[in-house]
Amino acid sequence: MSAPKIINLKNRDIILAYLQIIVGCIIGGMAYPLFLTPNGIAPGGLTGVGIILNHIAGWPVGMVSLVLNIPLFALSFKRMGGIFAFRSLVAMILFSAVIDLIPLQAMTEDPLLGTLFGGILLGFGLGLIMRGGATTGGTDMLARLIHRRLPFVSVGVCLFSLDCIVIVAAGVFIGANEALYAIIDCYVSSKVIDMVLIGLTANKACFIISPKWESITQRILHEAERGVTYLEGKGAWSGKGAPVILSVVARNELNGIKKIVAEEDESAFMFVTEAYEALGEGFSRLESEN
Repeated sequence: MSAPKIINLKNRDIILAYLQIIVGCIIGGMAYPLFLTPNGIAPGGLTGVGIILNHIAGWPVGMVSLVLNIPLFALSFKRMGGIFAFRSLVAMILFSAVIDLIPLQAMTEDPLLGTLFGGILLGFGLGLIMRGGATTGGTDMLARLIHRRLPFVSVGVCLFSLDCIVIVAAGVFIGANEALYAIIDCYVSSKVIDMVLIGLTANKACFIISPKWESITQRILHEAERGVTYLEGKGAWSGKGAPVILSVVARNELNGIKKIVAEEDESAFMFVTEAYEALGEGFSRLESEN
């Protein structure tokens, strides 16, 4: 009786992934005609090359991006899984089409406003596409490949580094001011990408060391209704062993945990770190990439 449930969950995840890709392409693609292209801001990537050629020769940004993406996609195809490759092909075509085919008027000719709002829209769109298990090609694809090989380097940092080359070219062919704005745009979009991928609200990981660990544990379990894990600890000075309490809680639950610890043991040692993504029981559902 469990097979239908598994199939339904899988179908739901697939639908959600493609919805994220489609919405991401629309939002990210709209950033160009609304904010970036009218202000000559080339925020890296092959679309940035498209903006440079649009400024020089009037060529459509989306079409240039698509044509330049084809050889890179062909070279990267064997390194990608079949699902990722197909979704990226869909995203690449749709993203380019949105840039050129949706008739939108520029919302502002102020380069600073165009930089900030263009970066927010672009970063949010690209983040959704990546959450859907795809990329729009170009430096996005290369950044995703680098991130898979070197997980400690975030996708946003990869994109920022690679896009600097295009920005330098924009400074030569469009103007120094536009290139400086493009750097700001890349920074903004990279931060938004990481926020979308990691999560907008970070949970907190609480580490507590106290001789009253049993009473603290019971109160966390029953009052805060959060799980507790014991880590083996040993004091370097005393040489005595004692469990270290680890509990991951939502941001708004942190004060309650502090109150419990303070009431049980004012001399307890506690430190709190960010847990950007908590998956499993009590948090988001644990699932693999589609």
